[in-house]
Amino acid sequence: MLAVDRPSPPRAPWRTLTRSAVITAAFVAPALVVRIGGIHLNAVAALLIYGAAVVAASFLLAWAAEAAQIDVSGGLAIAVLAVIAVLPEYAVDLYYAYVSGHVPEYTQYAAANMTGSNRLLMGLGWPVVVLVGVVVARRLGGKKTTGVALEPANRVEIGFLLVAGLAAFLIPATGHIHLVLGLALLAWFAFYLYKLSHGDVEEPELVGTAAAVGHLPDRGRRMVVIGLLAVSCAVILLCAAPFADNLVAAGTELGVDRFLLVQWLAPLASEAPEFIVATIFASRGKGTAAIATLISSKVNQWTLLIGSLPVSHLLGGGGFALALDPRQVEEVLLTATQTLMGVALILGLRFQRATAWALLVLFLAQFPINTTHGRLLLCGVYTAAAIVGLVINRRHLTPAIRAPFRGTAVRHSGHPHEDPEAAG
Repeated sequence: MLAVDRPSPPRAPWRTLTRSAVITAAFVAPALVVRIGGIHLNAVAALLIYGAAVVAASFLLAWAAEAAQIDVSGGLAIAVLAVIAVLPEYAVDLYYAYVSGHVPEYTQYAAANMTGSNRLLMGLGWPVVVLVGVVVARRLGGKKTTGVALEPANRVEIGFLLVAGLAAFLIPATGHIHLVLGLALLAWFAFYLYKLSHGDVEEPELVGTAAAVGHLPDRGRRMVVIGLLAVSCAVILLCAAPFADNLVAAGTELGVDRFLLVQWLAPLASEAPEFIVATIFASRGKGTAAIATLISSKVNQWTLLIGSLPVSHLLGGGGFALALDPRQVEEVLLTATQTLMGVALILGLRFQRATAWALLVLFLAQFPINTTHGRLLLCGVYTAAAIVGLVINRRHLTPAIRAPFRGTAVRHSGHPHEDPEAAG
């Protein structure tokens, strides 16, 4: 594969870079001062400071990963970039899993963060991007559009997610995340990276700060990208642990359910840049590219993230399985059934507006539910919808399962210039 061409020049790139640098520094600097200086703050203040730094670092990493596509060529580089790009999302969860090896109480937080990030991506990220894409397609096309069309190459991601999603039902069935399952999911993720590295590469269309970095001279661009990667990784490594610890402590101090706080606040902070970028592209009439990027992210979460948890738990002094209590089993089952529903309804390579609304409504419906009966009932609704989707798309099921082995993947870290059917 060849490195892609440089994006068209943005206006006043240095002005954009300077503004972005000042804003991110304003969020990162307080956390570094507190962390390096050993300053002790109350849990809520520390949570806000470290959380702001994690969000800022996530944006830095997103800009670097986007701009790096101009120079990336070769499978190994793509694989490394893919792993680095998900660091903000996984650093907190892997920390919880590691600590759970010697502090059993933290097991619930590892499960909470994993289920929250997955459900947030599919229940909020997917629907919002599709609904925005449908609205924009109607405005641009002047005709009624009921969904976003996916490309044939997207069947590869759908196939990977389908297999991983079915395998993940072993977790609620056994009551733990075993190291064997974790290694199997990591191997499945490695195979996914292999498919990406040997697949097609779409030319990136960069926006905002990433576009400003991309238009720099070759040497300057590479230095800036390396600098952004180094700074963002350093900030995340320095701030992830105190952010995670103070997230738990703040729940106690505020009288808020710590499980719920970890489940939703941490993933929302780390996934914000990805959601924003995908929504921007959907608003520019590139709904197919936007949702394809989030589908790829879901593959990463359902393989790399879950697979890494028992490994981190073992390295932290735990056993060969990350044991879950009944509440955590219910949360994993809820996440697995949501995943199955989402995949089943897009097997036909079209993300219907009705599917987006169904995912969004069911995602919002979970928040008032605080009983086992309610969660199991919601699992039943997800499962019923998945069965309907599998029946409707039954002729697409076999091609989806075969796609990871026979299909050609498309690297969606870049965004194509146009959608094949303009969501229509």
